[in-house]
Amino acid sequence: MVAVGGGGRRRRAWRWAMRAAASAVLWTAVVQLASIAGLFRPRVLADCGGGGSGGGAAGGGVGAAAAGLAALAGEDSVAARLSPPALVPKRLYKSNGYLRVTCNGGLNQMRAGICDMVTIARHLNLTLVVPELDKKSFWADPSDFGDIFDVDHFISSLRDELMIVKELPLKLQLRTKKRLYSMPPVSWSNETYYLKRILPLARKHKVIHFDKSDARLANNGLPIQLQMLRCRVNFEALRFTPQIEALGKKLVSTLQRNGQFVVLHLRYEMDMLSFSGCTHGCSSKETEELTRMRYAYPWWKEKEIDSEAKRLQGLCPLTPEEITLILKALGFTKDTLIYIASGEIYGGERRLAALKAAYPKLVRKEKILSPDELRPFQNHSTQMAALDYMVSLASDIFIPSYDGNMARVVEGHRRYMGFRKTIVLDRKKLVELLDLFQGGALSWGEFSGAVKEAHKSRMGQPAERKIIPGQPKEEDYFYANPQECLGSNGGLRDVS
Repeated sequence: MVAVGGGGRRRRAWRWAMRAAASAVLWTAVVQLASIAGLFRPRVLADCGGGGSGGGAAGGGVGAAAAGLAALAGEDSVAARLSPPALVPKRLYKSNGYLRVTCNGGLNQMRAGICDMVTIARHLNLTLVVPELDKKSFWADPSDFGDIFDVDHFISSLRDELMIVKELPLKLQLRTKKRLYSMPPVSWSNETYYLKRILPLARKHKVIHFDKSDARLANNGLPIQLQMLRCRVNFEALRFTPQIEALGKKLVSTLQRNGQFVVLHLRYEMDMLSFSGCTHGCSSKETEELTRMRYAYPWWKEKEIDSEAKRLQGLCPLTPEEITLILKALGFTKDTLIYIASGEIYGGERRLAALKAAYPKLVRKEKILSPDELRPFQNHSTQMAALDYMVSLASDIFIPSYDGNMARVVEGHRRYMGFRKTIVLDRKKLVELLDLFQGGALSWGEFSGAVKEAHKSRMGQPAERKIIPGQPKEEDYFYANPQECLGSNGGLRDVS
């Protein structure tokens, strides 16, 4: 009897163990499926406070279902936000080495560069070290990656693609202090260049350092998987820090309480005018100051610049006075709420006088936020630019006066958000029309009609990216129109 009883207990124990193991396997499968579902949930709109028509297009499916489940369960929105995000399943691979990157340029040039560096590291099966940001250029911003972007989200949201670490292992840190293989990759290179030229170097040196990140990957001709990854990094993995997001959302909500608003990216700061050589509308004293500054920076190669010739070619930012006439010609009325996204305007209030007279409801972040709120961001131009980026995404209409990095990256991001209206100004045509109007050759009606006609198809609608083989600088920039990634209503398209 004792033996039989002992056997029964063992069988019961065995059945219990099997049930426990089966339950564990089942729960693991559920968690993995939830993680995979969470991978494709676009978070950009909710995080940037954009709302608007893009929200439904980009965040429909999974977001709506999650909201419905939360409502049925009686969860409030605060509890839902505090829930930890599900981790995507980790991709396991043998790393071919480490990639260190020092980005160069302002916020948006670095942003695009980071997207490219992630894509290159993934393609070569490298481990990426969290990129270092530019601290030596004109802006001299001491901000680190973690001061602008959410590092933990960046790493965890891409763990199914590649390994990202905050720093090198100690042994390699000590080794690279003595000797580090550093180089700038060739600009506008395709995936073959990285496989044939860079991968062998990474395997040989174990750690390779790119000292430049701007425009190091081609606009066109890359495999669709690489283009999609560039988009995913840009729109989903690069999330601003909670501090920047909170203040950016406050800016957006304050503006939205007053109705629709326009963001004017008025690129008329001292660095832009000096390095571009564009001095139209400046006094002779100002022109001399801008020229001296350009010559004072040895890394800026172009010294002798014909300002008027560049302007006629459409290569200069429009002046505040010119942009005032353009806004009027496009039909923006005096009661339009306009937010200026920019640094300090060269010439200060004097150069903004005409714009303020025409549009009294002209605001900047310094007017909306208190000095105490902005104090942590002072002397950190990149963090201030991040606030402007969030407001630009959320605006009803975005108008850049120059096609710099912010203008192009925001344009592409707004396409992802449901092809939100972005007026891409044809500066070459506008300079021609402005000169004719101001010279008396065109009446106001003729000038206004011509300006509107010239921009009918330049409003951020779905369009094919212009490709010019062998001339990557002249063709359309990938991040301004990442067409391979976009669905018909915005959002990342499904290529599975």
